[in-house]
Amino acid sequence: MKKLYVKTYGCQMNAYDSARMADLLAPLGYAASDAPEGADMVILNTCHIREKAAEKVYSELGRLRHLKAENDGLLIAVAGCVAQAEGEEILRRAPQVDLVVGPQTYHRLPEMIARIARDGGHALDADFPALEKFDSLAETQASDISAFLTVQEGCDKFCTFCVVPYTRGPEHSRPPEAVLAEARALAANGTREIVLLGQNVNAYCGVDAAGRSWSLARLCDALAKIEGIARIRYTTSHPRDMGDDLIAAHGDNEKLMPYLHLPVQSGSDAMLDAMNRQHTAETYLRLVERIRAARPDIALTSDFIVGFPGESDADFEATMQLVRQVKYAGAFSFKYSKRPGTPAAAAKKQISEKVKTERLDALQKLLLQQQDDFNDAQIGHVLPVLFEKPGRNPGQVVGRTPYLQPVHADGDMALIGGIADVRIGARTVNSLKGVLH
Repeated sequence: MKKLYVKTYGCQMNAYDSARMADLLAPLGYAASDAPEGADMVILNTCHIREKAAEKVYSELGRLRHLKAENDGLLIAVAGCVAQAEGEEILRRAPQVDLVVGPQTYHRLPEMIARIARDGGHALDADFPALEKFDSLAETQASDISAFLTVQEGCDKFCTFCVVPYTRGPEHSRPPEAVLAEARALAANGTREIVLLGQNVNAYCGVDAAGRSWSLARLCDALAKIEGIARIRYTTSHPRDMGDDLIAAHGDNEKLMPYLHLPVQSGSDAMLDAMNRQHTAETYLRLVERIRAARPDIALTSDFIVGFPGESDADFEATMQLVRQVKYAGAFSFKYSKRPGTPAAAAKKQISEKVKTERLDALQKLLLQQQDDFNDAQIGHVLPVLFEKPGRNPGQVVGRTPYLQPVHADGDMALIGGIADVRIGARTVNSLKGVLH
């Protein structure tokens, strides 16, 4: 049995892709390894979203060069968005790399490995045949209580700060039959919660065999009918793609969890326009109102960028004001960083690191307080918790509420995979504590 080590950078979609690459290579005799040392193949599944992403990959490849020197038979692959963006540059700068494969072509890994074994040299494939990729994937081997399932890939929005349209390609949706088949396979393997993934997952518009178009809401309704699936979530959404039927589904579909990640990035219309977000702060706020009217207890989270080129003090204050109005249950916030090749990287009015840091600190303080307030509001309430794994302490199990909050409780390991009522008693830094009710 050969050993496979996969290091995953970035988003949930990369985590999904890493798992599917492991599934693809299992028939070739590869079994998962926890470390690169002693592995027969190492895959770096990369992300290009954050600053200096490529340099971090080259740094890791430098460390792997020593393993290659000790084991000439070791295969090193770079996959994901850095592979898509850098391509030949990776092979030039890191000749120890054997394979470079983009996020839409990793289904060709077995063929690429065979080609190298036969002909030697390197293999590079960074095309965009996304639907072909999904058609070629083997049935999932996942057995997680909560499992990712990619339904949509790519992006047509072209936000000026983002590389995703260039590394993942245009938006495309998997046929609903394929999604439902994978969900049934996951359920048969013990999965209780499905997390639907997409760069703009709520832009899903899969076409079935009869030529009918399915929205994400319709897909969620069909998933809810699969035996064994108790919970459905989806991420990440774009405000422009939040259709009426999807908003209504949050009130009508009992298995669709009351949790929504809805990135806004800024509360300033000037910044939203510069980012090419194609919505305003006001339209976002009205959208939030409609969502909460459909599901009043929904937990909203978001993404924010501070220090975008040209952001004034007034622009930043508009973001703070939007946060105060919405009252988030959680959020991800970052300082703007240049992504090579994006329009914003060439903007003249770049913001100093000092100002970015000050603004990020202020925003994160407000967001953390809102998160704590949301979690504190659960104390004393009884919530259904889907238990996923043992806790750190003996006799402890860990699960999540419908609002995605981690919960620790004392209980039998037989609870794992089931949903039980828990009375929330306290909040810790990153989770809740409770007792079985």
